[in-house]
Amino acid sequence: MPTAYGASQYKQADVMNASPIRLVVMAYDLAITSCEREDFETAVKAIIALRDALDYDYPEVAGGLLALYNYLLDQLRARDFVQVKNLLSELREAWATVEKRMNTSSIEIAQVQTSAQASA
Repeated sequence: MPTAYGASQYKQADVMNASPIRLVVMAYDLAITSCEREDFETAVKAIIALRDALDYDYPEVAGGLLALYNYLLDQLRARDFVQVKNLLSELREAWATVEKRMNTSSIEIAQVQTSAQASA
């Protein structure tokens, strides 16, 4: 039976080895779970982490997400955990879809490179 320490070490390794997009999905998972538990503090921390990670090299996307994250924080302050969870769930699915596509593309690229190396 795994110990709490072992589970913590595993989770830490998972986070340390995760891609940036995986970390975003994990932050959404934490925020959603926190809303389900009505854990205000953890939900706020997760959304703030998402907000702070915005990439302003893409100002239109970052600006839209910034406004949405601020709205979610306002809804949390109003204790509307259901609304926040529903919106986070939709966003999480979008990010998970992007992650899946990126992983599929990476596998295809690796296969092409392997094939090219084998042919050389």
